Amino acid sequence: MPGIQVAFDAADPHALAAFWAALLHYRVEDHSALVDQLVAAGQMPESDRVVHDGRSAFADVATAVDPTGAGPRLFFQRVPEPKTAKNRVHLDVPAGDDVDAEVARALALGARALWVTSDRGPVTHTLADPEGNEFCLH
Repeated sequence: MPGIQVAFDAADPHALAAFWAALLHYRVEDHSALVDQLVAAGQMPESDRVVHDGRSAFADVATAVDPTGAGPRLFFQRVPEPKTAKNRVHLDVPAGDDVDAEVARALALGARALWVTSDRGPVTHTLADPEGNEFCLH
C-alpha cells in the first residue's frame, strides 16, 4: 500500500516543489522518462510537457519525496485560483536544536515570517511558503 501523500494547490507547482524539497531535505522527483514516453506514445499532448531544470516535466504537476522514505510524498498541482484564506491544514516541521537557524534558512529559501507563539508548549514560528501556505517550525 502506498504511503501518505500531502497535496498542495499551487500557481507554480515546480517552484513550490523546489521550495519544500529544500526546506525538508527532500528531492524533487524526476518524471522526465514518463513524460517523454507519454508524449511519444500520443497519450499526452506536447502542450502538457514543459522543460524544467533541463528535463521534461508535467506542466501542471510536480512532486517531492523524502529520500529516506520516512516522510510523506508532497504533490503539487496547478490550480487557476489564488490562495485566499488561512490553511485549514498545515505542516509542523521540527527545527532541531537551533530553531533560529532553521527559521533563517527557511526565510532564505523564500518563506515569509508570520508570527511566533509559545501558548501551547515550545516556541513555534509560523511561516508561509512562497505561495502563502502556512507551516510551523518548532
